[in-house]
Amino acid sequence: MLYLGSTKHYVCRRCGLSLTLQEIVEVREKIREKTGRGDEEQKRVRKEYLQWWLSRKK
Repeated sequence: MLYLGSTKHYVCRRCGLSLTLQEIVEVREKIREKTGRGDEEQKRVRKEYLQWWLSRKK
């Protein structure tokens, strides 16, 4: 995304979508809600991955 300082908007170079920073934050929150992964879920998944990574035998 390209930032336009004069209008304080971010513009997608592909589709031309123009959003403010607040709108980007809101869209990200909606996506997180739809995928069902809250903060606790993400922490759990990361912790499991880290345990798996550290337990690998070389």
